[in-house]
Amino acid sequence: MITVFGSGAFGTALAISLAGNGPVCLWARDAAHADDMRKTRENKARLPGAALPAHVHVTAQMPEMPQEGIGLLAVPTQQLRSFLETHGDALRECHLVACCKGVETGTGLGPTRIIAERVPSAMPAILTGPSFAHDIARGMPTALTLACADVPAGKALQQALTTRNLRLYRTTDTIGAELGGALKNVVAIACGVTMGAGLGESARAAVMTRGYAEMFRMAAALGAEPDTLAGLSGFGDLALTCTSDQSRNYRFGQSLGRNEPFDTSITVEGAATAKAVLEQAKKMEIDMPITDAVVALIDGKLRVGQAMDMLLSRPLKEE
Repeated sequence: MITVFGSGAFGTALAISLAGNGPVCLWARDAAHADDMRKTRENKARLPGAALPAHVHVTAQMPEMPQEGIGLLAVPTQQLRSFLETHGDALRECHLVACCKGVETGTGLGPTRIIAERVPSAMPAILTGPSFAHDIARGMPTALTLACADVPAGKALQQALTTRNLRLYRTTDTIGAELGGALKNVVAIACGVTMGAGLGESARAAVMTRGYAEMFRMAAALGAEPDTLAGLSGFGDLALTCTSDQSRNYRFGQSLGRNEPFDTSITVEGAATAKAVLEQAKKMEIDMPITDAVVALIDGKLRVGQAMDMLLSRPLKEE
């Protein structure tokens, strides 16, 4: 049985899709939330309108994980370390697949490296790419990247996690896959700011393109393969997240651009990632002006007009 740890929208959607292959365990941190999902067969709080199939078993108890069992870690990146510190012993002989996007504040680590650090006996992987929970839950066709450094393990995971509507492409470049998924959220915030401030679609296209250049510079400096950033986990996810109101990061950016409050109960991975990435970029002397502007806007150190002036006044150069 595959276990999905985390009953947010994305974890629930994965459980619904994987239930087409067989039994799936969906773990919820909150017992009351788990009980409500069992009774209603729906995650009303995070994914309303999507019915939980009979094959989805919901629990708040830590399940017994078999040797080489598969655990999908659908918890926010900033909470991943604490989750593994609490439950790592039960997961020590598993294949652990991160289903979150971001860079940990303070360490600059991505999800697979957090897994390797906290549960060194487990086989880490990451599932990422252009996807919205509601699309997956509704059975809409979705293509994702599965990154695992171990080729045989990656092939086995690819077979186990492919469903009727989920097509998985495999790579061994875990660094590129996790950085693509993390950095595109920062660019999505910037694109949301652009549209929220009424600067137009041409400006959004420019921000998206130059943001992709920043993603490439950072990923290349950290050892990622260029082709990975051009694939689903990089360009593909960037295109989706920077153009749709379904993206939490994009909506957060729109709120910044309009100078409106944003619902603090909604996880915006790109906000924490932007700060972690900028700190790392400064240490490595990597030029990331859009990321710099996003952090300044989040911290209230710049207004949108000032940020735009800062970007437009940079020295002219070749593309």
